[in-house]
Formats: sequence, C-alpha cells, structure tokens
Amino acid sequence: MYYLSEQQRVLAEGARDKACPFGEDINLDAYIHDPDHDQVPTYDELVAEERETLVKAGFDVGDHDRAASFLQVNHAIGHCCRKVEGVEVMPMRQALELYDSLPEYWWQAVDVDADKYTAKVALDFDNGYFIRALAGTKTTLPVQTCLFMSSEKVLQNVHNIIVVEEGAELEIISGCATSHQMKQGLHLGVSELYIKKNARLSFTMIHHWGEEVVTRPRTVVQVDEGGTYISNYISMKKVRSLQMYPTAYLRGRGGTVRFNSVVAAPAGSHLDMGSRVYLSHPECRAEVISRAVSFGGDIVARGHLVGEDPAVKAHLECHGLMLSRRGLIHAIPELEGRAAGVEMSHEAAVGKIAREEVEYLMARGLSEEEATSTIVRGFLNVAIEGLPASLQKDLDELMARSNEGGM
Repeated sequence: MYYLSEQQRVLAEGARDKACPFGEDINLDAYIHDPDHDQVPTYDELVAEERETLVKAGFDVGDHDRAASFLQVNHAIGHCCRKVEGVEVMPMRQALELYDSLPEYWWQAVDVDADKYTAKVALDFDNGYFIRALAGTKTTLPVQTCLFMSSEKVLQNVHNIIVVEEGAELEIISGCATSHQMKQGLHLGVSELYIKKNARLSFTMIHHWGEEVVTRPRTVVQVDEGGTYISNYISMKKVRSLQMYPTAYLRGRGGTVRFNSVVAAPAGSHLDMGSRVYLSHPECRAEVISRAVSFGGDIVARGHLVGEDPAVKAHLECHGLMLSRRGLIHAIPELEGRAAGVEMSHEAAVGKIAREEVEYLMARGLSEEEATSTIVRGFLNVAIEGLPASLQKDLDELMARSNEGGM
C-alpha cells in the first residue's frame, strides 16, 4: 500500500464493502483500474473537442493568467507547471516522496475507512495534486487544476491535499471532466484542505462530467483561527450519479466558511449533495447557500450546521426550482445547537416559476422564453467569486435554454 501505515491499511481493508448511507451504492468491480497502460496525451495531442471540454471545466489550456496548472488524465500526470514564487504545485506522489509522506496532512482529515470509496482510494491510490501557499503569500492569479478521464469505464482514484499557510491567500479553479468519446466512468476523489491562521482560500469546483459518469468526492476542510474558506460548486451538465457531502471544521476563533452551490439536473441525473459545518469556537461564521434546478433529474440537497459554542452564527439556505413534470428536489436542512446562545437559521423552498412573473416580463417586451430564462438566471445568481469569463458565458447560455426542459 502506498504510504499507508499498517493500521491504516487494516482499516481500509475492513472498509472495502462499507457502503455510504447516502446515494446509490456503486459496484467498483464494474470499472477498469489499469494505471500501467495509461497513455497520457500532451496538450498538443488533445483533440479540439477535448481542449474545448477542458475550457468548459474552467481550465485554460494555454496557462494564461494562471499562477500554476495541474492536469491529470486517468491515472497519470498530463501537465504540471508553476509560474509564481510562494506557491507549490506538484503531483501527490512527488510531494509524498519530497516531504517524507507528509505525516501532518496525509489521511489526517479524511478517514481511510469512512466508506468503500475512501478505502478504494487508499488501497489503489493513483495520484492527485499537492498545492501549498507558503506563509504570507498572496497571489493575484489563480491556480488551476483538472482531473480528466478519457478511457471507457475507467476508474480514477485521486487524493489531493491543499495547504494555505498562515496569512496566505490563494484562489483555485478546479475542474473535473471527461473526453467527448467516453460514456461511462467512475471518479473517486479524496481531498484534504488545511486553512491556517488568518489564511484565505477561494476554491471554485466545476463538474463537467459525461452523461453516464459516476463520481464520489470525499472532502474535509480544517480552518484555523481567523481563517476563511469559500467554496463555489457548479454542475450544469448531466451526470448519472453524484454523491458528496464536504465537511468543514472551524477550529479557531473567528473562522469563516461559505459553501455556494449551483446545480442543474437534466432527466437521468441523480445528485445527492450538501455541506456540513462544525462551528466549535467563538465568533465563527458559516453560510451554506444552494440553488438547484431540476429539468427532470433528481436532486437531494442537504445542509447541516453544528453550533458548539455560544458565540457562533450560521445560516443555511436551500432553494429549488422544478422546471419539469418529472424529477425530484428533496431539501434536507439541519440545524444542531449544542450550546445555549448559538445563532443559527435556515430557509428552504422548492417551487416553480410563477406565471405572473413571466407575464410581467412579457408585458415589458420579452418573449416567454426570454422571460423564463431571465427568471431562472436570477434564481441561480449566488454571486460566485472568481468565476472565469468563459464559464460565466456557459452558465448564461444554460439559463437561456432553461425553457427547453434540459440541456
């Protein structure tokens, strides 16, 4: 086992069949894990459709206006470069070799035996990325990463670690995507994020998977005193099955977390997703905001806030919009107060576009299609920070097609 202690190996072996309580249980044996036969293309070898897919996942193939870039194709590294000082970006295996297995971070936030998917990543680790902003570093350009799958029925196992050291500020745009020729695949991803004292990380994740792809991300974030973590998640394209529930622990006074998610589910998509935050120290703040639109697909939108100190504030907001006679939006907000004096609130709503709103805009010169698209676009506007212009254009085009019942 690659960089596992004996105890971790035993725990992972024991969790090989441990199903997650949320989402569809996936047969891992139905997918192919064969890293020895990877043929990783260079940028120049990517066909036009693949390069376009990378762009839609927020990845600039030319590395323009990027502090650093990382691309993994299936199990191997396709590209890795760095342009600025104070930021480290390298393959995970290289970081483990360079830093003596990274004992303070490697499998310290996520448990190897959390479920069968974390166990699989631990026992059959491919690679992933290691990103670190050194203390005091404040980059003006984002780091970009992409985890790309190109082989039919491939099983991709990645483990990522991000460290933002004391006083540093970092922005990451991370995309996940598949080749236009690929139909089925399984992505398993473990990510451990460490935000140190007074540090800040803005992390934008864009999922652009294929229609029959299954994905099981597993993410835990630790935020120290005065630290800030902002997560923006966007999924606009059909994916067969997604299940994720990132968890953040605010471990020091004044820690702040914000989870934003914007998702659309065409018919045939099954999304079970949400965010959980533990607020354990005074003056901690958390906000979980989700916008979900069903075009006939199923969405389970979860949110869980746990207040463990009297002087914390948190808000959970989950709004869904049904644009098809079929499909599902199931909002599950949870507030858990463990100390007298906590201030936590939530609001959840699932509905449709009101006819009077459409008629109001039509009376001012818009067609019915334009009016519907305008309303949906406003519904999904969650003030995403650092969104690439090309991706914002894709989001606008999606909303313009909202009246068609899907993408």
